[in-house]
Amino acid sequence: MSTKAPIRVAITGAAGQIGYSLIFRIAAGDVFGPDQPVALNLIEIEPAMGALSGVVMELNDCAFPLVSEIVPTSDMNVGFKDANWCLLVGSVPRKAGMERKDLLGINGKIFVGQGEAIAKNAAKDVRVLVVGNPCNTNAYICKHAAKGVPADRFFAMTRLDENRAKAQLAEKAGVHSSKVTNLAIWGNHSATQYPDFYNAKIDGKPALEVIGDEAWLKDTFIPTVQQRGAAIIKARGLSSAASAANGAIDTVRSLVTPTKPGDWFSVAVCSDGSYNTPKDLMISYPIRTNDGKTWEIVQGVPVNDYSRAKIDASCKELQEEANDVAELLK
Repeated sequence: MSTKAPIRVAITGAAGQIGYSLIFRIAAGDVFGPDQPVALNLIEIEPAMGALSGVVMELNDCAFPLVSEIVPTSDMNVGFKDANWCLLVGSVPRKAGMERKDLLGINGKIFVGQGEAIAKNAAKDVRVLVVGNPCNTNAYICKHAAKGVPADRFFAMTRLDENRAKAQLAEKAGVHSSKVTNLAIWGNHSATQYPDFYNAKIDGKPALEVIGDEAWLKDTFIPTVQQRGAAIIKARGLSSAASAANGAIDTVRSLVTPTKPGDWFSVAVCSDGSYNTPKDLMISYPIRTNDGKTWEIVQGVPVNDYSRAKIDASCKELQEEANDVAELLK
């Protein structure tokens, strides 16, 4: 039995598809390590509490050695109590005929409430990863609502996009995905995101040099990554759940583990204006962690005219989303 104090992890949407794919891997030690106990605060809306009780039964039936406590609740004050990590997975999905602005308004109110509850109840070292879409702007709303919590504690997931991009490059190059490094996702987790192939490397060499087909990279690779979620819904009839959960796991693990020298990973963070991007928005950049506790935006990554236009377009969309939810932040 480990002598370490448990890390308390709060997960919203805990009975949903992504939550179900996520919780058991956290409990098994896939995120914080094989000797780090975890306490799980599992949060759901009241109508889903029955389903959540079934998830708790399964967690108990697994008899995970690392799980010190399970707290199922529909009360956000209980759910975020003493949480060191908050994984905000639950959000209202976009339905047929719903405009993106409508979705922002509905989810915005949810994330205002969650931000306030996190500020009031979570541990002093709390860190927050937003997975529920539109995740960048949901994180932006949550950050503003969580008065007193430093802005650098908030993240929005673009790691799923990075993983998708790496898989596409690896397949094209005929190598294992582990050979693809330095793949940054810039901007918003949306169809405007920019998977930056110019700075990506395959087995240490520039991806463009290895693949040798710039037209394919621009006209096939980028749209494939941007539209991958829609393609999965079309094929499966359901949105990506296991791969989204895996992206969340990879994100947290990268934020608590020093980054390999020379490499980086993707996550949306509060912009400080780096790369001439608008300040305060939650923008995805190449990120590195040095000690597993602090992160930094990797500086000096070359941005050519093509990349500049793509990054600016995605940031413009994020600014429009922020304008759409401005009323919620007053």
